[in-house]
Amino acid sequence: MPSSSATPAHPLPSYLDPQHLGPWGVYLQQIDRVTPYLGSLARWVETLKRPKRALIVDVPIEMDNGTIAHFEGYRVQHNTSRGPGKGGVRFHQDVTLSEVMALSAWMSIKNAAVNVPYGGAKGGIRVDPKKLSRGELERLTRRYTSEIGIIIGPTKDIPAPDVNTNGQVMAWMMDTYSMNVGETSTGVVTGKPIDLGGSLGRMEATGRGVFTVGVEAAKHTGMRIEGARVAVQGFGNVGGTAGRLFAEAGARVVAVQDHTGSVFNDGGLDVPALLAHVQETGGVAGFSGADKLADDEFWGVACDILIPAALEGQITEANAGRIRAKMVIEGANGPTTPEADDILQSNGVLVLPDVIANAGGVTVSYFEWVQDFTSFFWTEDEINDRLVRIMQNAFAGVWQVAQEHQVSLRTATFIVACKRILHAREMRGLYP
Repeated sequence: MPSSSATPAHPLPSYLDPQHLGPWGVYLQQIDRVTPYLGSLARWVETLKRPKRALIVDVPIEMDNGTIAHFEGYRVQHNTSRGPGKGGVRFHQDVTLSEVMALSAWMSIKNAAVNVPYGGAKGGIRVDPKKLSRGELERLTRRYTSEIGIIIGPTKDIPAPDVNTNGQVMAWMMDTYSMNVGETSTGVVTGKPIDLGGSLGRMEATGRGVFTVGVEAAKHTGMRIEGARVAVQGFGNVGGTAGRLFAEAGARVVAVQDHTGSVFNDGGLDVPALLAHVQETGGVAGFSGADKLADDEFWGVACDILIPAALEGQITEANAGRIRAKMVIEGANGPTTPEADDILQSNGVLVLPDVIANAGGVTVSYFEWVQDFTSFFWTEDEINDRLVRIMQNAFAGVWQVAQEHQVSLRTATFIVACKRILHAREMRGLYP
């Protein structure tokens, strides 16, 4: 992620380096772009420029070889004006406080954009989980959960899976929290296994949301999904689901890239076969039904729809000009830098931003949380129907604001979300 410097107008917390703000700098630039559209609520905008609470914890565990290892963990609650904090936990060796702060802030925007009653939060541990045994991973998860346990809870802050975490990690988090409070508390996390209070449809929810907003945008722009050429970066839970749904709708997925490499088939990849290959081998590399593609060439592939569904900071000033897609649907969080955003817009590329496009996951997490509280569970069809309806309505509102103000969909989403957050802040007032 390239560094971004804040303008002098940003009073920065002392724990950040103004010259290397990382993802938080990107978020601040996005807030600057939306501020002129906030009207009287702009007096509260500083609320959005600082997290409500940031917890840094030491996570010591005993390794299998008997040594003691220490890992750095974070949990940041950006804003809770509209409800408890909500956001994932990622295990990655490059996690930083700036990154977790930005991700928590984007969760605030995302939750408000689809109008679920949550604030934004995020967590992470600086660790390469691939280097840990299952036992070490469990001990790491349980110790981290105990360390952040003072600020999480079903009515305070509800973690969920993110990069390199899954239903099993959520099960360990739920069990640890439950042991510490002395009662089973299924609502403390979402993205759990079905048998432990998880929700049907949660696994595919983010990818389904990506597909849904893509279809809605296509209706507005006159693009035909049938026959459209699609390129996907990241072919895990989000990218894989979105790619499968687009293929089922008649689109041709022609290129896929992940951490193992890039593959290409001009006639369209066999998506179910590729998903099976990824499940078996851990990545797209070596897939027999495609040609190998140089990683750098991926961004220049001729396509109608590009779906970045990996990590943040993937579309930059360096490669944005090569993108030939008509539409970019952000499955990942923060995959496009502000500089790249401007290049794409000047080239006529429609960007469906992460803060609306990948909000399907948190929407079904909200459904899971509600089901846990009531101990009454819905069918998968009910969940998918409600998800699609919420995403369609949210996108329609964002599209209308974009047309009204003649701004990008990202800025329009921020206008909708920031007004909701700051209106809640204004109505609640300041205590004491």
